[in-house]
Amino acid sequence: MILSTNQPYFCPFPGFFCKAHLSDILVILDTVQFPRGTTWVTRNRFKNDQGTLWMTIPVWKKGLGLQRIDEVRICHEGRWPKKHLASFSQAYTNAPYFAEHGSFVQKALSTKFEKLLDLNMEIIHYLCQQLGIGTDLKLLSELDIKEKGDRLLIEICQRLGASTYLAHQTAGKYLNADLFDKAGIRLQYFNFSPCIYPQLWGDFVSDLSAFDLLFNCGPKAQDILINRGAGSHSIPAMPTQA
Repeated sequence: MILSTNQPYFCPFPGFFCKAHLSDILVILDTVQFPRGTTWVTRNRFKNDQGTLWMTIPVWKKGLGLQRIDEVRICHEGRWPKKHLASFSQAYTNAPYFAEHGSFVQKALSTKFEKLLDLNMEIIHYLCQQLGIGTDLKLLSELDIKEKGDRLLIEICQRLGASTYLAHQTAGKYLNADLFDKAGIRLQYFNFSPCIYPQLWGDFVSDLSAFDLLFNCGPKAQDILINRGAGSHSIPAMPTQA
């Protein structure tokens, strides 16, 4: 069984869902530390007539010190939901499938979720459904594992009975292959090369939120992501150097 992990990104990019597709289980790392700097957990990129459109969900941080991701609360002060929805509408009104999925975006951003995790998981579940990703999603908080780093990943695999841990190839330099080998867990890496698809507003921009793919391609999005994307090919981990 193949297992992978990922933090609960806000409106994730297609590579997130490609990794999920290649996995039997994707564990969402909701109990790890919330990053102090800029993070994909609170923001992502879209596209409009000006180029890249960044959208960020404001959260409470001041005076709270270090927080776990599942503790982070959304700040509902101000008019940011209306501004985000207006930006979505301006950017994607002419996209072929925006009308089909725009109502979900409006509902998600208008709902006053207390926790950032709840908003992000609502979006992740929706995008998985629309992209035909049937992978089992589990929250790390449901497993009650206290380890950190590589030992956390190994314990997750052992707890859920996974024989293979799948990671993006760029993560390889951060993983201790010896620890995984001693635990009997096979490391496997995959490359995600952005799949090209029709977009609005000029030249193609890669690695935007998967909503951009969905708004522009609708029911073809699954085929583009899974069958045409280079990310559908995984490679075994290189043997440890002596």
